[in-house]
Amino acid sequence: MRRLVEAFGGVPVEVSEQLVGEPAVRSRRLSYPSGGEILMHDDAVVAVVLHVVPTPFARRGLDLSDWVAGARNRATFADLKAVFGTSWTFGPGSSRCFALDGGYARAEFRPFGGSTPGDLLGVAFTADNPRQTTRPEDDDCPTCSGLLVRDGYGAVDVDRTIAELAAGVEARVLSESSAHVRLADLALLGASGLMERAESQVACRTCQRVACFTLHRDSCPTFGYYPTDEARQRPLEAIPPVESWGDADRIAAASDAMRYVDHEPGAWFLVEKQGILYLDARYVVSSMADDSALLRLSESELEAYRVGGHDYLSQLARKIHDGSPHREDSTFYPRNLYRDPETSRAFRDEVSAAIVNHTWLAEHRRQA
Repeated sequence: MRRLVEAFGGVPVEVSEQLVGEPAVRSRRLSYPSGGEILMHDDAVVAVVLHVVPTPFARRGLDLSDWVAGARNRATFADLKAVFGTSWTFGPGSSRCFALDGGYARAEFRPFGGSTPGDLLGVAFTADNPRQTTRPEDDDCPTCSGLLVRDGYGAVDVDRTIAELAAGVEARVLSESSAHVRLADLALLGASGLMERAESQVACRTCQRVACFTLHRDSCPTFGYYPTDEARQRPLEAIPPVESWGDADRIAAASDAMRYVDHEPGAWFLVEKQGILYLDARYVVSSMADDSALLRLSESELEAYRVGGHDYLSQLARKIHDGSPHREDSTFYPRNLYRDPETSRAFRDEVSAAIVNHTWLAEHRRQA
């Protein structure tokens, strides 16, 4: 550590420190005029960052060749592959990660960059796999670093933290997961004791971290930041019927909300709202993408459903899939309620809330 500090210039020009998450980790960031940074969690070094371009605290970047044999500041992704000579994976944003002996190197490029000299912004060295942990640099994210609110005694203030998260979602700087407990329901569900762990998740649109706020039945609340893939692997319980935990207003709202009726895994969901049946059917757009279409069942389709039930809906979903509903010449195109940008988000949110306990992810996580 002492040799590293001396190599960076001895005295940092900026020092930032804060508590991150709950249980809290003390995050410390030391920025040096040479363009180097040291990031620490609870006094242990978690990342060393070599900036090769000017930063607010350094008028010029480090010379990468002084730190990595054979590398240069204008190195491309292909150049770094040759230098490190190890396996690599995509990391957060436009970064690429290389496995090294005892650690990892994360090369940061300009957005969508890496193929042109000058795209490289810096290289970070970490002990932890960058795909399994968030970037230590994001502890200072201006959008999501202050979401957790503590009371005067240092404990988590649940209501104010939920309010901060909800404000970020309302401002569209955070996006709320529809596969988890909604923020509006988190306090009620946590207080009910019906779930071992009631968790809401929101993704930051700035740093891409997922903030997971969890109310535990038998212990104190927890709050942590995770990469998207790691957040998706967290335990996921079925949400109990609203009648067992909601207040009068929430129960009344649920009576008017869209509800789950039936589904075929990987193919379709049938939902109902105020007596109207809707079919959400998956279809393939290309070899690299798929989507779903939402159709209100017509009178003839309703009659066929009364006769054929589940099997008929599977046949109809297959017709929708084969009918390419994303194409304007498709007979399903004008019926697709997800097509209108003015109403698509609202319909998708309603359907997501209705099927939250029945998705493949929910069932897979409960079996894990």
